[in-house]
Amino acid sequence: MSYGQGGPQQPQWDPWKPNSQQPWNSGDDGQTPDWAALAEASEARNRRRRMLFIGGGALATLAVGAAVALAVTSADDPVTGGDPSPLPPTASIPGESATAPSFAPTSAPPPLNPKDFVSDKKKDTAPLGPDILFPGSQLTVGSTVYKKGPTADTTTCAAAARGTLPKALTAGGCTRLMRVTYTQGGIAVTVGVAVFDTEAQALKARRASSPKTGMVQPLSGKGVKPFCDGAVCRSTTNSYGRYAYFTLTGFTSGKNVTTKDTKAFSSGNDLALFAFNQIKRRGEAQASAAVANG
Repeated sequence: MSYGQGGPQQPQWDPWKPNSQQPWNSGDDGQTPDWAALAEASEARNRRRRMLFIGGGALATLAVGAAVALAVTSADDPVTGGDPSPLPPTASIPGESATAPSFAPTSAPPPLNPKDFVSDKKKDTAPLGPDILFPGSQLTVGSTVYKKGPTADTTTCAAAARGTLPKALTAGGCTRLMRVTYTQGGIAVTVGVAVFDTEAQALKARRASSPKTGMVQPLSGKGVKPFCDGAVCRSTTNSYGRYAYFTLTGFTSGKNVTTKDTKAFSSGNDLALFAFNQIKRRGEAQASAAVANG
């Protein structure tokens, strides 16, 4: 038997409602549960639950935000009691039109150039002599030790030179020529330093004489045998500031110097570099003294 439209209505089952009974018929009435209706009811309940969670989260967020705002307000506006102190007048608050403090420009003096002190006799006033320029009794370069021999000093520059160098020294205005000889293992090197009034004069004398055609006189004595008398020797020429410096290298045995004699070349180069460094140090010492004296 089945009921028509006017028959009794079955209450709708709601599993979330107390005392709600699930309609269930036996297989005798031929009816089955309305699964679509049940699914729709379940979906409606889930939507309500999500709305409850979202609403609760929003309320929690508002509560946290209010607490943070209160904390910030309390930090920025501490309560000290009484009326807050008024702000200073606008005129007393510096703005963009305020004038920035000005300071007088300062500049450090330019550093002194050591070469200037050995380029002109007016500045190059420190004591000078062969034993000052070439101090000590020996010179050590690396593992090589050069023994210092005789020294000489003259104001007649041409007398201490040979070849084309005497004429170049005289034309350039040489005022003094100092010489010293160093020896090492049968090799002798005479170093000559010519003094001029200006750097331009030293350059003129240097360029007027080639090392192949002009050289200083070899200086022997004081235990140093004569050398470069008729034998082929090696010479060099250079200048720094108002000083021109020369080297003459030969064997004390009297043999010729050839391009294969690397020790002779090294000895000449060592003494030429030593002369340059001594002249340069002279300028540095005078520059430092000038700074110290103000």
